[in-house]
Amino acid sequence: MRFFAWLALVAAASTAVAQTFPSKTVKIIVPFPPGGSADAAARIVAEKLADEWKQPVLVENKPGAGTTIAAAFVASAAPDGQVLYLTGPISHAVSAALYKDLSYDALSSFAAVARVASAPFILVVHPSVKANSVQELIDLARTTPGALTYASSGSGAAPHLAAEMLASMTGTKLVHVPFKGTAPALVALLGAQVDFQIADVSAIPHVRAGRLRALGIGNRERIPALAEFPTISETGLPGYEAYAWGGMIGPANMPKDVVARLNKEIDRAITMPDLQRRFRELILEPRTGTPDDLQKIYDTDVAMWRRIITDANIQPN
Repeated sequence: MRFFAWLALVAAASTAVAQTFPSKTVKIIVPFPPGGSADAAARIVAEKLADEWKQPVLVENKPGAGTTIAAAFVASAAPDGQVLYLTGPISHAVSAALYKDLSYDALSSFAAVARVASAPFILVVHPSVKANSVQELIDLARTTPGALTYASSGSGAAPHLAAEMLASMTGTKLVHVPFKGTAPALVALLGAQVDFQIADVSAIPHVRAGRLRALGIGNRERIPALAEFPTISETGLPGYEAYAWGGMIGPANMPKDVVARLNKEIDRAITMPDLQRRFRELILEPRTGTPDDLQKIYDTDVAMWRRIITDANIQPN
């Protein structure tokens, strides 16, 4: 009888925590500088949650060391739901694979909470490159091994890994030219210093202005915001899928009732028409799902990106 009484007390305490949450300012940690799409998405979600809870929800940027500063901060925070982390499996997996002696584990130190959004990568070439489709670019790479060059925002960055995946799936040799950031990489491509890039949405205005040619996006299916662009998978490389997306996670061992409440209210925010409109203006696709949905994606993607890093012997800058 004492055992069952103890279980009842634990259940009551857990419910009480969920009912009183949030009891103070909630922080959403973003591992990138202000101004990017992840930062913008976090601030839009924070605004909605603050309205719902009548409590402040602040976005705190903690960039640096390949996102490991932010991740370590969240992993060591109290598991009460008051500190959350908007991140994605590429940045999370890359950092865990590249940096040694981290104070946290990429999976076991965190609890999945909710999906938030995804953003496309887009394969773009300089107009001087004689390839009008993904298949033609692959054929060119096969007939001129080691001749095609591509830019990225740095060794181990998501665009680098997305290009390494392309090379691995096609058995081609491509020459990586890393730059210190997204903007310098794009400038190099615009100046024909490199042949192509798997870029983020910052390349799209240049495509629409005719300064670059888009061959395909990395999503599995076409997306409404870029309906004019086919996928890489449908235009030459079946099964290819590489895109950026973000999920909300928190420290491990958060109370299940708190996780369930966070998931429900973040999902509700994501389905609001005005939030979806603001996301799509940023070329972000709103995403919802259960914590288990997010955990499955993380488990799969962290393992996949770790394998690509190991196979390609990628080292940090």
